[in-house]
Amino acid sequence: MIAARRALESSPEGSLPADRYSDRELSWLAFNNRVLDLAKDSLRVPLLERAKYLAIFSSNLDEFFMVRVAGLKRRIAAGVAVPSVTGQMPRDLHDAILSRAQELVAEQSRTFHEVVRPELAANGIEVLRWEELNAAEKDRMRSLFAERIFPVLTPLAVDPSHPFPYISGLSINLAVWLQHPLTGAHQFARIKVPSILSRFINLGGGRFLPLEEVIRRHLDQLFIGMRVVEHTTFRVTRNEDLEVEEDDAENLLFALEKELLRRKVGRPPVRLEVQDDISEQMLERLMAELDVSAKEVFAMPAPLDLTGLFSLGGVDREDLSFPNFLPITHPHLAEVESARPADMFAALRKRDVLLQHPYDSFATSVQRFIEQAAADPQVLAIKQTLYRTSGDSPIVDALIEAALAGKQVLAVVEIKARFDEQNNIAWARKLEQYGVHVVYGMVGLKTHCKLSLVVRDEAETLRRYAHIGTGNYNPKTARQYEDIGLLTSNPIITEDVAQLFNHLSGVTHNTDYRRLLVAPHGVRQGLLERIQTEIDNHAAGLPAGIRIKVNSLVDEAISDALYRASNAGVPVDLWVRGICTIRPGVPGLSENIRVRSILGRFLEHSRLFWFANAGRPSVGIGSSDLMHRNLDRRVEVVVSITNQAHVAQIERLFDLAFADDTVSWQLDDTTWTEHSRDSEGAALVDMQELLVTETAGRRASVGK
Repeated sequence: MIAARRALESSPEGSLPADRYSDRELSWLAFNNRVLDLAKDSLRVPLLERAKYLAIFSSNLDEFFMVRVAGLKRRIAAGVAVPSVTGQMPRDLHDAILSRAQELVAEQSRTFHEVVRPELAANGIEVLRWEELNAAEKDRMRSLFAERIFPVLTPLAVDPSHPFPYISGLSINLAVWLQHPLTGAHQFARIKVPSILSRFINLGGGRFLPLEEVIRRHLDQLFIGMRVVEHTTFRVTRNEDLEVEEDDAENLLFALEKELLRRKVGRPPVRLEVQDDISEQMLERLMAELDVSAKEVFAMPAPLDLTGLFSLGGVDREDLSFPNFLPITHPHLAEVESARPADMFAALRKRDVLLQHPYDSFATSVQRFIEQAAADPQVLAIKQTLYRTSGDSPIVDALIEAALAGKQVLAVVEIKARFDEQNNIAWARKLEQYGVHVVYGMVGLKTHCKLSLVVRDEAETLRRYAHIGTGNYNPKTARQYEDIGLLTSNPIITEDVAQLFNHLSGVTHNTDYRRLLVAPHGVRQGLLERIQTEIDNHAAGLPAGIRIKVNSLVDEAISDALYRASNAGVPVDLWVRGICTIRPGVPGLSENIRVRSILGRFLEHSRLFWFANAGRPSVGIGSSDLMHRNLDRRVEVVVSITNQAHVAQIERLFDLAFADDTVSWQLDDTTWTEHSRDSEGAALVDMQELLVTETAGRRASVGK
């Protein structure tokens, strides 16, 4: 990019070109396209897993429209015509997003109907239409309709005395044109497909039928005496992002509950999905009633909403799925000579333990740490952050057990965790009932850090133990998400964690920590200082380099610092799962920046920070992505890692991710390219499967 080079050379301050960022929303769509790549990869990905990736693609896109597109449309409606950092005006960006999303949805539909669905059928797994059922199956579905479906349906007619009904977001609906047999008058009606019933009915033998197929076949029983002229399915996506005004933390819970009720009604549509065979008359009626433009209409073959493909996950076909994987207990926490679980506190007095889930078992490490603390009479206090957790969380149960045993228990519950708000409110109230001290985050900030602190009376002293992680305290996602965590009794780290908990629950204003970087005050500044150190070290002829792994990289200050590091000659490796607005490989701007993305059976979720630091690497793990919300509006923590074995473990992950023979997606300027095969067409090394194999080898060696 000649213009970029000239801009850098001509400015005495070394200013960066104005077009140095790619758009974050279009970058997110590129990420979801990488998910779609997995659904199309028949060489590496088993068939049922490819169907699951189609469902993940749909689920991702739903949230994108509910939050990001909804926010953009809200700004347009409010007349906030402020350009993005790329210079695009909101309306132009909205059009670009809709255009690209249309292309991706068309490709997803093609992949399902022309590739995955036929392959499923060839392997005895079918997603059917009513006409494809045999006589016995039709009889069963007639009985099911009469006994289980008909009683919960509510057909709603539209006429002068019945206004067009509110269409809830993401619901599947049948739109029906009716004709009166005597007068010939036409009438519109709507039926909501009930979400309390399974979307894909399992007929047995690998045969599935969408629920709406059963309903459409029995419309005559819902509109007795009327003639059904036309019927079709449609689906609306609405603005589902929360807007909570926080006066103080005490009122936050009530404000959020009120907003959750308001979320159910009055949210404007941002997308309308329809069957591609819908009549023009029906489509015009839906568009007019829902107030959506033609650009916001997504037409595709039935069935709509391919998140229903998650239902296929229950099919017992090991030959069509990833091989079963069982995490193992970290060797420093394993008791090979005893049937009893390891004494976590004795183990942590010997050494720090760096965990990588799901390869290292969450149940026998983090979960056991909390459970043993709850049951140990020498433990005096437990402090815990909870951002997202499972509905039957053993972590929550352990905190309740500790409180009932008379221990001091503090839970910092982030009730504003998007789409988990209702669940977190329920857990917060339950914890309070049993005597746990519950703090609902901080005014104006989400508490996103992953911390646990245990205070134990060990006769000669009170000793603290801590866990600091990159992922949530959720046993279910810990088997699906790749995350890293540190278990430690290091007094410097545990003192820092104790100070931070006091800040979260009290009124302290401490921002000075020895081994932690804490947002919103310290993470961005700490990273900027480390990047500048690498620039200075390179200029002095000392070892220099930057390696960062995050889910998303958007922050302009961090991006500009990385551009300047690249221009100074510092090699920069960025491992980004999702959004990346940096443009690597641009002459005069970012020749020394490489960006990789790795997607697979586990969701890469850890955040890692590595700096060469003149030959003595400075390494950290934490909860923070490089986005404005993480660095400015959340409490985030990055802890420094100094154990040389742990440093080497993290360095190896970067080495694997950037190896030429590892499967990855590589970003060049604004274009992502999949690298999954060698020059002869053979599959490259799948990093996650390599780690799974190594984990199995560790299990075998322990068992000898």
